[in-house]
Amino acid sequence: MSKLVAVVDDEPDIVELVSLHLEKTGFKVAKFFNASNFLKFLETEVPDLVILDLMLPDADGFEICKYMKKQDHLAYVPLIMLTAKGEETDRILGLELGADDYVTKPFSVKELVSRVKAVLRRPPTQELPVKIDVGGILSIDAAKHEVILEGKKIILTTTEFKILKFLAKKKGWVFTRDQILDHLWGREKAVVDRTIDVHIKHLRAKLGKAAKYIKNIRGVGYKLEE
Repeated sequence: MSKLVAVVDDEPDIVELVSLHLEKTGFKVAKFFNASNFLKFLETEVPDLVILDLMLPDADGFEICKYMKKQDHLAYVPLIMLTAKGEETDRILGLELGADDYVTKPFSVKELVSRVKAVLRRPPTQELPVKIDVGGILSIDAAKHEVILEGKKIILTTTEFKILKFLAKKKGWVFTRDQILDHLWGREKAVVDRTIDVHIKHLRAKLGKAAKYIKNIRGVGYKLEE
């Protein structure tokens, strides 16, 4: 599937130019001209990479970077800072805050696209937590493929485990049945979305008192919330 790149800059010409070249290369692009719209987008979506201008009209790009690195579900999203600030101290600060690269205006769009490709080829520097705790009574161990409920091991099918881990990694996020299917089988899926309901039903039955954390959002999908 095409990688989604979010381009955040208050100059429409730059956003359009960068977006055009990224799309020609095969990327999907989400365009933003201010921080508020971008932050609202992050409430429901996680891009594969962000190109972020440091000098936005309604926020400091450094602050957006710090915000993202403090969020569990956004901390590992690669960031390329794009700005007119060329001072060495700004570059160092950006990289210390967790940015993966730093491009100073004026810039070559082709070079920027190359840097996007290079950053996305890098292996993640950090992995998501191996163990996920839910409500103080449920523990999900991704490495051992185990789920422990109040000290007792629960036997789940591979699909049930994958669904539980998927929901638990982003607690509070609502996922549609289609998104869950995509996570499980990608483009190879040959099942209907109601199959997820059956797996969730069986999963809840096995989770006992922890079943209450998996919530059905009518007309949308499911989320795990403590």
